[in-house]
Amino acid sequence: MAPVPNRSELSPLRFLERAADVFGDKEAIVYGSRRWTYTEFAAEAQAMARVLRDHIDDGDRVAFLTPNLPETLVANFGVPLSGGVLVALNSRLAGPELVYILDHAEATTLFYDAEFRDVVAAIVGQLPKLTTLVEITDTEFGPTPSETTVDGAVSYTDYLACAGALDSPPIPWVVDDESRIISINYTSGTTGKPKGVMYTHRGAYLNSFGETFHNSFTPETRYLWTLPMFHCNGWCTPWAVTQASGTHICLRAVRGDAIWDAIDDLGVSHLCGAPTVCTTIVSADRAHALDAPLYITTAGAPPSPTVIGQLEAIGVTVVHVYGLTEVYGPYTICEYQPAWDDLPADERAGRLSRQGVGMVQAEAARVVDSEMNDVAADGETMGEIVLRGNNVMAGYYKNPEATEEAFVGGWFHSGDLGVMHPDGYIQLKDRAKDIVISGGENISTVEVEQALVSHDAILDVAVIGVADAKWGERPRAYAQRRPGEMVSADELIAHARKLLAGYKIPRDIVFVDDLPRTSTGKILKFTLREQAKREA
Repeated sequence: MAPVPNRSELSPLRFLERAADVFGDKEAIVYGSRRWTYTEFAAEAQAMARVLRDHIDDGDRVAFLTPNLPETLVANFGVPLSGGVLVALNSRLAGPELVYILDHAEATTLFYDAEFRDVVAAIVGQLPKLTTLVEITDTEFGPTPSETTVDGAVSYTDYLACAGALDSPPIPWVVDDESRIISINYTSGTTGKPKGVMYTHRGAYLNSFGETFHNSFTPETRYLWTLPMFHCNGWCTPWAVTQASGTHICLRAVRGDAIWDAIDDLGVSHLCGAPTVCTTIVSADRAHALDAPLYITTAGAPPSPTVIGQLEAIGVTVVHVYGLTEVYGPYTICEYQPAWDDLPADERAGRLSRQGVGMVQAEAARVVDSEMNDVAADGETMGEIVLRGNNVMAGYYKNPEATEEAFVGGWFHSGDLGVMHPDGYIQLKDRAKDIVISGGENISTVEVEQALVSHDAILDVAVIGVADAKWGERPRAYAQRRPGEMVSADELIAHARKLLAGYKIPRDIVFVDDLPRTSTGKILKFTLREQAKREA
């Protein structure tokens, strides 16, 4: 088809081309002693794409098992530029879990960090379709701890060196169809086998605009990579920060000292992460009032108003969003209203903990009953949150049945329970599977958790339902104390009684040193429920 002057296919690949053209000499990536300009960033993506295109078929899946390295950023552009589909793997998964995903995705190429050499060596024999193995050595990480070798693996440096031998011009930063799949992101699989969520070039492009707008990214942005890039393509932020021609600051591991080093020494202006990242920052020994603005975008679980208040107290602006893997990450945002300036700090933090309204690139979220009718906008009537629009996945890879089930009624069913407030802001109350039904009353575990964590001695809390002969279920809290703090179960229950109705109060509280979490910081309530069953 001949080109037309009034249409071009949407793709985030264009963002890196533009950044290199307009801000070629600008610092694009910072990682330890390594510094890349946008010209160098684009050249690396072109090299990766040219070599890949010479080794894969169009649409082949290319997997990355890496931390938040510069090479992982490059992959978000280089893999789709080659015509491949990026599959970023959760680096905390065990061997059998990786085998399942790589086999299901039918990946032909795997890039992996040398730290994971042992696990890769143990699984490659189970993956006959995996024909190319590329090892990345992170010079900032230090010597590779393992002497294991992976048969047939080539170094990243040698692999990309092949680009110089290819007699071909640079690949245009365009796609022939914006509905092409750009990446497949696998769900956490906490309730079954992981499902491959398919993103398109169009969806990634539009979501990136929403991220840039709502986070106020500009060329002056210095974005710290605390959010795993394997999670929803880092909420599409590799593309969004590049769209703004900001600076990516890579971070191999999320630790309080490393985050504060970056804030104090590298001028970080923005970062994203689950509420546990917020807790890590504000609870660190080095936490202090800030001299320059810092914006933290948080999602993954409803943030505690207490933690939001603590961050505000040191000068951090919290941007609260809500979404899922199936909707490219963030979909709604708690838009701040100027009228909230006059509210008491705790009430303002409560407003900020809501999930809010649809982002600019998304449609409005709905809260519906089992018949797909909107529930009353009274802030009390619970229903399921359903979503629709350009940022809903193309579907689950090789799983049409699950796709059809998720799209019943023409909307994506999140499985999350929430309420609609009179002002049109939604508020998440629980996952459908996490709600506690005690004596016929629905108890939001999120509400109970936020009440308990408001105690000064508590760092984090998870509440689950456990069997009860009289009430059917009752809430149990697993509480993590702050270092050096002591509070008894009776004291914590007494604190909760000031904030909650009697039937919502946990009868027993289990104090733990840590809570089981996913790699993105979400608490694994399934693990706690299984533990409770064993202890019953």
